[in-house]
Amino acid sequence: MEPQVIHAIQDDYPDEFAWCYGCGRLNEQGHHFRTGWRGDKTVTVYTPRPEHTAIPGFVYGGLIASLIDCHGTGSAALALHRKNGHEPGSGETPPRFVTASLHVDFVKPTPHGVPLVAVGTVTEIHPKKWKVDTEVFANGELCARGQVVAVVMPKTFVRG
Repeated sequence: MEPQVIHAIQDDYPDEFAWCYGCGRLNEQGHHFRTGWRGDKTVTVYTPRPEHTAIPGFVYGGLIASLIDCHGTGSAALALHRKNGHEPGSGETPPRFVTASLHVDFVKPTPHGVPLVAVGTVTEIHPKKWKVDTEVFANGELCARGQVVAVVMPKTFVRG
């Protein structure tokens, strides 16, 4: 069994930014992806629900793309938060990122009924823009890989 993320960056997002269908803790219908550190890599562990079926026995690719997307923005938030001298749970509000681009390659069919483990490598490419390369594993086998370019959420996203 894969270890779960104890304190995720998403746990610290302010309520007004915690509604994402993929990673928002306040979205009752969402996936509730949670991203944390594992050494110098980022990790999200998620077990697909029965409705995330493509064909019996295999995970729907859209869920995998969503996992890579939210893992990417969460990983960028983790990296910038750490660069600013903070960790999840420190009491400091982390930066919030949005997706500028998403690319997904499906390497092999992803079996249903087992935890998916997304592992990310984060690279800063600009003070407000980060690249996250993610690999998604099921039963220890690589099933998908993707890349997210994440940008700090623009102020125009804030209602008010």
